[in-house]
Amino acid sequence: MIIDEVFERLVSKAAGRSVSDLRIGLGYVAVTLDNNSCGLAYTFRDEGGEGCCVLPQAGTLTGQPAVNIARMAKSLDAIPAAVGLATLNALIQPPPDAVEAEANDLLQIGSEDVVGMVGYFAPWVERLRGRTKTLHIFERRRHKEEVLPGWAATALLPECTVVILSATTLLNRTLDILLDKCEHARQVALVGPSTPFLPEVFARRNVTLLSGVKVMDAGRVLRVVSEGGGTRQFGSAVRKLVLRIGT
Repeated sequence: MIIDEVFERLVSKAAGRSVSDLRIGLGYVAVTLDNNSCGLAYTFRDEGGEGCCVLPQAGTLTGQPAVNIARMAKSLDAIPAAVGLATLNALIQPPPDAVEAEANDLLQIGSEDVVGMVGYFAPWVERLRGRTKTLHIFERRRHKEEVLPGWAATALLPECTVVILSATTLLNRTLDILLDKCEHARQVALVGPSTPFLPEVFARRNVTLLSGVKVMDAGRVLRVVSEGGGTRQFGSAVRKLVLRIGT
């Protein structure tokens, strides 16, 4: 699976690195390494299980070798998978040709496009509504009438010319399946702070654009995560980057 390849490509970068801080917030997981690099991943807080403990290893993770914590990305459980992905993201330096921009400014979408959006991105919805031929929005939890159930994506993505995928699909292990359904799309974007900037992994899988963040102020990000914040509260503590890949 894609997450396995991401891990394998970063094992060598994890050599000699250790986890210096780790926070599991209500919105995001943040992991900082001993070189002060910091990575993020989304928290599926509703999948943390019952009881007062969401991670049995709690209290033992800080100080461990980064490779041990990064390996948790392979977990089938949402919370440890997020811890692992955040660690992997902390090991990545975005390529120099990644530009500071909003992904929705770089995607070329016209009135004849059928757009599929996996994950509800409110600012994108407002901009795309009325500009496209069709806008399909898929979410596992249908919080708005216009949102289709997540399972409908496999049926409707093959007809989409532009696809916008939340990087949280790496955490719930649906990204591989979804990308297989995007063979007719001319643009496929993987977006969100959970996105690993590894073009060599995604370019051969129909992805044409990666959109994520680079943490600039680890201390600020750790505090925001600990206090239950998310992308709106990160502010200047992160840079929003976009990287064009593929054809």
